[in-house]
Amino acid sequence: MIEHIKGKLVEKNPTYVVIESNGLGYFINISLHTFSHISPDENIKLFTHFQVREDAHTLYGFIEKSEREIFRLLISVSGVGASTARTMLSSMTPAQIRDAIAVGDAPTIQSIKGIGAKTAQRVILDLKDKVLKVFGIDEVSEVQNNTNKEEALSALEVLGYARKQAERVVNKILKSEPELSVEALIKQSLKNL
Repeated sequence: MIEHIKGKLVEKNPTYVVIESNGLGYFINISLHTFSHISPDENIKLFTHFQVREDAHTLYGFIEKSEREIFRLLISVSGVGASTARTMLSSMTPAQIRDAIAVGDAPTIQSIKGIGAKTAQRVILDLKDKVLKVFGIDEVSEVQNNTNKEEALSALEVLGYARKQAERVVNKILKSEPELSVEALIKQSLKNL
């Protein structure tokens, strides 16, 4: 119904913004990803998703269309509501969520607060084919990135680190720098373990 809103940024918070457009103030829920990309300029444009429920009409805003697309895919999964999808997009970038779904990386999705093993599996099961189709992802390139992670984890285990502890550190590093080589990933992990 409402594709996007362009107007003056009146209020900016980590979970919502207020945008004034043609004399109307729109309260728009946002993720931390969108919050971090909103410039301090007065004028702003957000792509929106309008959700109508019996008890509320809610607007969700996204800095880019790809984030909105991931949001819409997530809320199509049974058991994943708008607030859970927003939490996921606040914990990881849309690209990280997309890639985790594409390669079936349940532990990464499960690392998000409030997402259990069953929900993570359901998200992957329901969305893997859609993500590959919508974003035109080549599965082979994604598996290569996952291979780097596995090689780094194996090396850290050989060095005497517990797998769970090493995996937390490796996942955190890959969130900020997903293109790291195995060697660089191991070096960064050793600094943080």
